[in-house]
Amino acid sequence: MRHAREDPELLALVRRYVTPEGERRRYLKLGGSLLRMRSPEYDRFIRDLREDAGLITADEIATLLEGGWRERRTAAWLVAVSRRTEFRERLGELLPASEVCCAGPAYCVALATFGTERDADLLATYLDRYLRRPDLAYDQTVVMGALQFISLNLGNDQADRFLGLDGLWQQWLHDAPHMQANPDPLPSSLSLIRRLYAVVHECAEAI
Repeated sequence: MRHAREDPELLALVRRYVTPEGERRRYLKLGGSLLRMRSPEYDRFIRDLREDAGLITADEIATLLEGGWRERRTAAWLVAVSRRTEFRERLGELLPASEVCCAGPAYCVALATFGTERDADLLATYLDRYLRRPDLAYDQTVVMGALQFISLNLGNDQADRFLGLDGLWQQWLHDAPHMQANPDPLPSSLSLIRRLYAVVHECAEAI
């Protein structure tokens, strides 16, 4: 992992895309916080994100994806907005690696935006591993929401194999200590992915 404080190249990209002038904490708003923004702040934020998604190069995205969670979260959103499907496999590697916190949902947004069978496969690979680990509170809920989103759009059964009564999802909900006595989070996770997908779609239209 590269660290901006020790890496002039990465630091320059952080200042350009992750904490740009006039939007110093962009990375914090790339997620649920974005859905609570109102005009004119929202319009300005979307305009600037769209512009940067069109300007950033593939090499710059690759460098950001080697950084910490702030850099990776921002890069994944720029990938989603610019539809850089060439980064699909890289995001599919970073998601189960879980090297940093707070970036997984952004990977899920990008993969849900691409929305192909391959993206569903990558999400399913994550769930096959981490739904068997009820001791780990990683990104299981948002990954399941993203997989169901793609499955519903494609009309396939990728999500269904996890959701049956004896499926890994129900087992995880039952066994994970942090999920016990809580309602099934899948409806809210699916809703979140749908709403963030709509933001990405709106943002990408002008690129």
